[in-house]
Amino acid sequence: MINKRFAALTLVACLMSSFAWAKDKKDDVKKEGGYEFTTVKELPHTPVKNQNRSGTCWSFSTLSFIESEMLRAGKPETDLSEMFVVWHIYNDKAEKYVRLHGHLNFGAGAGARDIPYVFERYGIVPEEVYSGLHYGEDKHVHGEMDEMLLGQVNSVIKNKNKKLTPVWKDAIAGTLDAYLGELPEEFEYEGKKYTPQSFASDYVGLNMDDYVEITSYTHHPFYEPFALEIPDNWLWGECYNVPMDEMMAIIDNALDNDYTIAWGSDVSEKGFATSKQGVAVIPDADTKEMSNAEISKWEELAEKEKQAQLYKLDKPGSEKTITQEMRQEAFDNYQTTDDHGMEIIGTAKDQNGTPYYIIKNSWGEYNKYKGYFYASVPFVQYKTMSIMVNKNAIPKDIRNKLGL
Repeated sequence: MINKRFAALTLVACLMSSFAWAKDKKDDVKKEGGYEFTTVKELPHTPVKNQNRSGTCWSFSTLSFIESEMLRAGKPETDLSEMFVVWHIYNDKAEKYVRLHGHLNFGAGAGARDIPYVFERYGIVPEEVYSGLHYGEDKHVHGEMDEMLLGQVNSVIKNKNKKLTPVWKDAIAGTLDAYLGELPEEFEYEGKKYTPQSFASDYVGLNMDDYVEITSYTHHPFYEPFALEIPDNWLWGECYNVPMDEMMAIIDNALDNDYTIAWGSDVSEKGFATSKQGVAVIPDADTKEMSNAEISKWEELAEKEKQAQLYKLDKPGSEKTITQEMRQEAFDNYQTTDDHGMEIIGTAKDQNGTPYYIIKNSWGEYNKYKGYFYASVPFVQYKTMSIMVNKNAIPKDIRNKLGL
């Protein structure tokens, strides 16, 4: 029951419907709903994608970050395959789940650390080589596959044979092949032949050891790594722990020096629900929690209900002052949860000169900013679970404290 509950929570947080919007170039100044945003800095990045009805935001956001890193390194714009990563993570997670007799979260969710994990072990391929759409859909719809895989691993654990067969892993791989497609062993891209491993090393050409995760919580010592205790951290990957102000300094230093950031955040409260409007904020006044962040549920609300939930956020206003203690309390009380992965690609300011971060999402062009939104500094301070950055983007004094 616990694993099913965690899987459901992950899907509620990450499953998002796509919406068709006219495609036009984002203006530097956005005006609507009382907010006016002017871009201060926007770093090169690849186009917005759509995870659709799949809980794979972690793969979309971190590969988006890797694609940005390729651009920063002078590589051509490349669309990497999210589902190649998903295939391998589901397959490896199944083995760990069975080894732990089911005492592990098994579902669609994972984390930023899973992308370097796959790169180092299995490589990567372009989207055009492996789309993962092998089941009669033109967009990702994973509900049936997720339930099928969960049923399989639970059947392996609960079977009455008293021991495991030598072929149960083949059944998992077969299901992944059926839904996502068989993995390519060799392929041609831009006139050259690659394996997934050679494409990662020769074409992508990034050193996965350069990428580290950062968080900020007081239940572990600062400047030491620890495994963040969240259900989707099935790898038990470690984050470096720093004070909140230094976490924000890392984000700002990265953007100042042309590095984007993979951002894991909470999307389950009203301040994020306004990303449909194009903003994510922490209003100074107490607001009602949005316990279900699924965009389709939001769309189903009557217009009167929508306005009732958004009336305080229709223009820039005062926000709460965030402290380290507030971050910790929200994490301890499940008020901040690891719901959604995105990419921070720049900075902006509103008409009052208040700074914001420009966020690239993976829900398609679902809002008036064509899939982007603006997160306030207090929102990022309060609701950041972890970030992944190139370690060279970390200020030297903080790197020294971390031993990097």
